[in-house]
Amino acid sequence: MGSKIREKLEDCPIIAAVRDDEGLQECLKTDCSIVFILYGDIMNIASVVEQVKENNKLALVHMDLIAGLGSKEISVDFVHTVTRADGIISTKPALIRRAKELKLYTVMRFFVIDSMAVENIQRQCEQAKPDCIEILPGVMPKVIGRIVKEVREPVIAGGLISDKEDVMSALNAGAVSISTTNRQLWYA
Repeated sequence: MGSKIREKLEDCPIIAAVRDDEGLQECLKTDCSIVFILYGDIMNIASVVEQVKENNKLALVHMDLIAGLGSKEISVDFVHTVTRADGIISTKPALIRRAKELKLYTVMRFFVIDSMAVENIQRQCEQAKPDCIEILPGVMPKVIGRIVKEVREPVIAGGLISDKEDVMSALNAGAVSISTTNRQLWYA
């Protein structure tokens, strides 16, 4: 994994996940050094990324949530060329692999809904080789601990994190950081 993103995760383990312009403006005032962009479309995503980068933060675009982008590898090329994002987030291994080829930071997102989903994580990581993985929901310390022991990639916990206790539980279970849309936690 790139040393720049690792340093930022270690220095500030709270990742601001933004889902609208209001959240974007709020996160730019925080010490969060990484921003997960969870909204936008092909017409405005370059502007959103530019605002994040102008504030010396890493911008990672969630490919699956940007309106107008498809699930083909060419959409990663678009984000790389047009937006100059630092990296991507996706549930799709093909997009992660293409982003790695383009030297972008990669976060592969997993929804942990049952034991089969947990078992699938290691196999998917071996195929896609993401820099980090994000597991949702992030309020499952026992499951986070199990996943941390089974995969080599740093684990980010996200989803349903509502207070500092959730943050500490995820970090104590082995997550390297947490991502949250809860604006109060961006200042924690």
